[in-house]
Amino acid sequence: MDVDRLLPTPEAADLIALTREIADRELSPRVDAHEAAETYPEGLFATLGRAGLLGLPYPEEYGGGGQPYEVYLQVLEELAARWAAVAVATSVHTLACHPLYAFGTDAQKERWLPSMLEGRLVGGYSLSEPQAGSDAAALACKAERQEDGGYRITGTKAWITHGGRAGFYALFARTAPGGHGVSCFLAPGEAEGLSFGAPERKMGLQAVPTASAYWDGALIEEDRLIGTEGQGLQIAFSALDNGRLGIAACATGLAQAALDAAVDYANQRTTFGRRIVDHQGLGFLLADMAAAVDAARATYLDAARRRDLGRPFSRQASAAKLIATDTAMKVTTDAVQVLGGYGYTRDFPVERYMREAKIMQIFEGTNQIQRLVISRGLARPEK
Repeated sequence: MDVDRLLPTPEAADLIALTREIADRELSPRVDAHEAAETYPEGLFATLGRAGLLGLPYPEEYGGGGQPYEVYLQVLEELAARWAAVAVATSVHTLACHPLYAFGTDAQKERWLPSMLEGRLVGGYSLSEPQAGSDAAALACKAERQEDGGYRITGTKAWITHGGRAGFYALFARTAPGGHGVSCFLAPGEAEGLSFGAPERKMGLQAVPTASAYWDGALIEEDRLIGTEGQGLQIAFSALDNGRLGIAACATGLAQAALDAAVDYANQRTTFGRRIVDHQGLGFLLADMAAAVDAARATYLDAARRRDLGRPFSRQASAAKLIATDTAMKVTTDAVQVLGGYGYTRDFPVERYMREAKIMQIFEGTNQIQRLVISRGLARPEK
């Protein structure tokens, strides 16, 4: 069932219609086979890039779509309703473009940004390490400046969406001791001394790899430093506010897909001579699911509109990520319950939806971290 969206412009409505057409043609027919076989959808991100869906919130002068965040996120939600792994990878790509766009020099942006926004280079975000997930200040991967130019990168990065497949990575590495010693680099996808581990064996989102990166003294150019040395954590946290909104939209799309599957089943399945949707106990469960999805959507759109207006939105982004991903977990679990025994089988997609929802409560900052961000925002109100 298509969501009845309130969009700011006719152009945005056309974009949603285009997204639905592409998603129904390119994503829906392929998702089950690729997720079951854990195979990468070759060529799919190039297709999304040619359609203009990989650079939507960035300016047209660099090859982006020039769309407000409230529109970009609703496009992301539409993708997630068909294929969560692809939507998450699209969100991560958008996140990985943010450091260059927001902190890069004009020369850096002119050199790299068009290829990134047009999808010729798909990006990964390389912040986490085996010992540094929620505690980003504990990064140990080193970037050592060389006398003859460039930086040598040594260390291990973990949990990289599109790891080993991406054309570039927003890489965060230590250039000096202490919390202010982390710097950001636009790292190439391939370099001598860079290798990747086998993809993680995940509960869900299996068609797009998540892998560790091993930097063994790889040399990268000096002009791949984004911002200034020591500015890395500021850049990382700035990007993460945007990324949390992306995950909130993905989670909402996943929850919508689960709701649609449950409603469709409840309208067809009969017990005791009646459709199961007509039994009050089941009907009320579906009503709660629908209300939760509507609330998640409204929450991420509120945060996005604040961002589009240039107002503070960090606390609202964390609230959106928290609410939308908890909603996805609850709604997908309830969808399995609605389908009963069939919901527990792989003949229907709701068991996959439930597995995919779990990670959304964890990445881009666990939901415990979101509560920390929200509580700190309450202690130091934004003005």
